[in-house]
Amino acid sequence: MNPWLVARAGFVRHRISYALFCLLIALATAIGVAVSAQEAALRQGSARAADKFDLVIAAPGSQTDVTLAAIYLRPGSVPLMTPSDTARALAEPRVKFAAPLGYGDSYQGSPIVGTTAGFVDYLSGGLQSGHMFADENDAIEGAAVDLPIGGRFHPIHGVGEEGEDESDPNHVHHEHGGVTLAVVGRMKPTGTPWDNAIVIPIESVWRTHQLPNGHAEGDPHIGPPFAPDRVPGVPAIVMAPRSINDAYGLRGLYRTTTTMAFFPAEALVPLYAVMGNIRDAMSWFALATQALVVLSILAGLVAILTLHRRQFAVLRALGAPRRYIFACVYMQSALLVISGAAMGLALGWLAAFILSAVLTARTGIAMPLAIGPDELTLVAGFVAFGLMASVVPAIAAFRRPPIEALSGQ
Repeated sequence: MNPWLVARAGFVRHRISYALFCLLIALATAIGVAVSAQEAALRQGSARAADKFDLVIAAPGSQTDVTLAAIYLRPGSVPLMTPSDTARALAEPRVKFAAPLGYGDSYQGSPIVGTTAGFVDYLSGGLQSGHMFADENDAIEGAAVDLPIGGRFHPIHGVGEEGEDESDPNHVHHEHGGVTLAVVGRMKPTGTPWDNAIVIPIESVWRTHQLPNGHAEGDPHIGPPFAPDRVPGVPAIVMAPRSINDAYGLRGLYRTTTTMAFFPAEALVPLYAVMGNIRDAMSWFALATQALVVLSILAGLVAILTLHRRQFAVLRALGAPRRYIFACVYMQSALLVISGAAMGLALGWLAAFILSAVLTARTGIAMPLAIGPDELTLVAGFVAFGLMASVVPAIAAFRRPPIEALSGQ
């Protein structure tokens, strides 16, 4: 005798109830999969965004604040380095380049960042179109900025939150009078918040804010070398050391009472620890939810199977062994668990995909979403628990003697 025939009849007869059971299992599984996959994607995406920021020099303060402002272009209050420290760092001979970063302005939600052409070329790996800026009024746009090459605009002081209406009279900003920038090139996609940035020469930032432009009076060139006595302070400097030994040497050299030097990974570690703790808490919550859902569904399945005790009793009276009844009921429970878990894996990936798209749009960080060993282990553990718990209704189905079931006792 084939137990699948009985199991299939049960699915057909109670298809609505079983479909709801399967959906509940899928939703419970999807929560755990989505949380785990999204945390991994966020971790990898944020780490990749910091890959080209080898060593960061800044004024003493919070490494996290400097990282968020310099790498992820999130608005924040970061103190400026002193002009003498800035000039010293920009003239450092043991680096491929030392690029100052100046920010605080924006245009239509895109942050405007002042730096050097060498850093733009390094970050983007060359331009997608146009040419590198050669004048203080030139600008390079990120791959996600919607401005035509040749277009002109006026920078706005301040960087509002994404989605904030800059025409709102309560929004604190103002145009820099007399400053007109022209887009001359577009960066290649980087998968970082810099895709939504507009990059201009650091000299333009200094001039816009009525500061020395880093060069002697009448010197028209932009970029290094800078005149030490004409360099204002900046929020951060990105260095590309020539070797690992140089990197650690420079980090120690610039850890002084007036400057701090750090590798971005040092600032990301505590953030990842917090994310890991949140993921662990959510994972345990998801596991508890899955266990409660499975137990509740199995209780409901026992109630449904109770309605069929006469049919099982007839099978027993006709000579069906207990293992056959066990197989019929266990097959139904196991199929519910496996089907729900498989559906939950797909739903979890879909939920993580949608969330990743939303976060990428808001942060500019490309998130490499994938279902990995952690997610598969989570689903496999859930299925294993469900298969073990499915033994309960299977045993309950044949415990009563056939004579009692047939007599309605």
